[in-house]
Amino acid sequence: MTSNFSLPPGFNAVVVGGAGDIGAAISNQFCDLGAAVTATGANEADLARTLLRPRGGLTLATLDVTDDAAVTSFAGRHTRVDALVNCAGILARDKEFEIETFMKVLDVNLTGTFRTCMAFRPLLAETKGSIINIASMNATLALPRIPAYCASKGGVVMLTKALALKWAEDGIRVNAVAPGYIETAINAAGRTDLAHYRRIADRTAFKRWGQPEDIAGAVAFLCMPASAYATGTVVTVDGGFLAG
Repeated sequence: MTSNFSLPPGFNAVVVGGAGDIGAAISNQFCDLGAAVTATGANEADLARTLLRPRGGLTLATLDVTDDAAVTSFAGRHTRVDALVNCAGILARDKEFEIETFMKVLDVNLTGTFRTCMAFRPLLAETKGSIINIASMNATLALPRIPAYCASKGGVVMLTKALALKWAEDGIRVNAVAPGYIETAINAAGRTDLAHYRRIADRTAFKRWGQPEDIAGAVAFLCMPASAYATGTVVTVDGGFLAG
């Protein structure tokens, strides 16, 4: 008998941005739970430097989420999808005040999420599947150097809620996970400032930065039968940063 706190047999997950640090942790978690996983990187270079461990049931692929045709083609190569996780994302500190960079960040983080959701909707309707969008605590807590990133993640939260309401009629659940300060390549440079690093850690309840693996469990849970009544919700995983 399958537990509500496990994935059903034959579960197939697509993790867009799965070659990144948080995406790799999510992909590994799905594999550990017995799922077949397709994880993507933006290009071959992303796949070459991924932390993903080679293993059975894991497929790596490139996907440019800003390319309509590429996203449609990628979705068309799948026959069954039970979960779509959107965690492809970029930021560009200080440069986001340039309109071209601002639009690029929104195209990847927000419009890219919408593209993949739309492309995989028919497959997810067939399985009564789940979408998990990776938002950020910066959807609610703004930072001055990344206006596009903050705006895009705020958009991801509201997109999640809107699609949850619309696609409930298809049996598709749409939720989001909002990470706090997680140690990844995207913030490696900032973490070299030890005063900054300690200041962030001290504000959390656990007095530490999060690890990519800290996000993966919440994503997996939102795909399980145990969370069947959850849709349109945002689960913040920030070590208590916003609670203080």
